[in-house]
Amino acid sequence: MTDTARTPAEAHAWARTGTQLLLDAVAGLDEAAFRAPSLLPGWTRGQLVAHLAANADALCNLVHWAATGERTPMYASPEERAAGIARGTAMQAGELRSWLTGSAEKLADGLDRLTEEQWRHEVVTAQGRTVPATELPWMRAREVCVHAVDLGTGTVTFADLPKGFLTALVAEIRARRDLTVLPDGPLPEVAAWLAGRPHSLADAPLLGPWL
Repeated sequence: MTDTARTPAEAHAWARTGTQLLLDAVAGLDEAAFRAPSLLPGWTRGQLVAHLAANADALCNLVHWAATGERTPMYASPEERAAGIARGTAMQAGELRSWLTGSAEKLADGLDRLTEEQWRHEVVTAQGRTVPATELPWMRAREVCVHAVDLGTGTVTFADLPKGFLTALVAEIRARRDLTVLPDGPLPEVAAWLAGRPHSLADAPLLGPWL
């Protein structure tokens, strides 16, 4: 499967599914749980949740760009991106959950309001790639699905993510990493390995974190 095999409608559905998995995963976390390490080296759960909330806000900027034609970058600067994560670490658990939920709802509403013409408008990602707005749901799906696993709450694993999403994720990372051969194993474990996350594949070479 290539990247082009996924449709915008599928990516939109995966973003919704991943968002719900994420919100469910953080629903019962208390202050100590937010301060605990996530499965992503060097990140606490609170930092990861703040990153995801800030990511939704940033994608809202690109939705605004697609809807109005007004150039609105995801982040004004790298410093602004870092400040969003730092802001979250100073929040209480309830505040952080509210930010995550509110930003996710605002993004979902903005995406739902885009017209067929606006979906075709081009925007620029934080990495400088020019893409049509139809890529925005996929960008969000990757963030919420993979990082829902990274939270390490035990409620979400790669096996809990939609099969179609995992297939598209494997295709994308495989192409980005320029890999011609993949190890044998269940799709969720291959996806976890490619993303540089913990997996059960035997003798698979070590890969650094992706995303």
